[in-house]
Amino acid sequence: MNFVDNSKISDFKKLLDKKKNQKIFLITGKNSFYKSKANKFFRFSKDKVIKYYFKVTKLPEFKELSVILKEVEKFKPDIILAIGGGAVIDYAKIVSIVDYRLSKNLKFKLVNYENISKRKIYPLVAVPTTAGAGAEATSNAVIYINKIKYSVENSLLIPEYFFLFSNLIINNPFNLKSSAGFDAIAQGVESLISMKSNKSSVSFAKKSLKLSLNNYLSFLHKPNNENSKNMLFASHLAGKAINISKTTGPHAVSYPFSTMFGLDHGHAVSLTIEKFLLFNFKNIIHSKSKFNLLDRYKIIFKLFDVTNIGELNDKIKFFKRKAKLIDDYSKLGININKSMNKILNQISELRLKNNPIRVKKNDIREILND
Repeated sequence: MNFVDNSKISDFKKLLDKKKNQKIFLITGKNSFYKSKANKFFRFSKDKVIKYYFKVTKLPEFKELSVILKEVEKFKPDIILAIGGGAVIDYAKIVSIVDYRLSKNLKFKLVNYENISKRKIYPLVAVPTTAGAGAEATSNAVIYINKIKYSVENSLLIPEYFFLFSNLIINNPFNLKSSAGFDAIAQGVESLISMKSNKSSVSFAKKSLKLSLNNYLSFLHKPNNENSKNMLFASHLAGKAINISKTTGPHAVSYPFSTMFGLDHGHAVSLTIEKFLLFNFKNIIHSKSKFNLLDRYKIIFKLFDVTNIGELNDKIKFFKRKAKLIDDYSKLGININKSMNKILNQISELRLKNNPIRVKKNDIREILND
């Protein structure tokens, strides 16, 4: 992976101007591409052949992935360029390692968590237009099949190049900045207590949270170049953290709220984060982790400038209120009791296993009904 801090458009242009990058397949979202003014910011040389693919679905879905793979095979690009949010970059990451001619069994492999590729097909350049997912820094991608989320993990998925341009996120709609930014915070917090966390992931998570907690609210209410840049880098660092540690309970339970009720990912994660933090803390003596879970909570307390779990959850609730992240099910049009069984059936068991305290379905019922 190649990246120069304080990304420059000249570096981006120099990369794509190389003779070997004559044909460029650009995956993006029509709304994000124009609202972020990426269409005006990026100027391609006249000798380049650009094929635009504008994402249709909100979540990365297998049906659309199949369409993109077919389009890429027809176009035969020299390089894949992704300009967009997490879904756009996830599509591009999978496309960059899957040969369409050998993709007949792709769905089977995804559903059964089998290796989908052993080689890189196309080099990939990722340019995020949201500050949240950190998808440009991870070796995994998400794909939905029949409204169920599957995670693809492969070291080849990490883009060869990525660029962070703060001007692409500064004018994002409030709800997008709110949801994506909270996702970055949640990833940092979850990474610190994940079963798979280590010294490196803890370092990335701490650096990410220092930036996100100090810039999130100003980025939402008074966005400028400085807080936009800091949130974008916080997102990237959170991505690096979860690339090692993966996420835990709040993410595991979030996915059905996106597929069933259309909530943005970060908003869905925000529904249960303080509830899981309290559940884990109350059961801390039953921790499965090799590290001292109480010590990790002390790190989180310090980062949030609080002294105990009650103050921590109050602080998180404060952030959510200021970010207009509603967690009242009735106000969201969700009948939680009626939907409970469907939600439980769509939870990501893979992410739930990373939670430091074992979580049973009855525990999740209580967390969701709290």
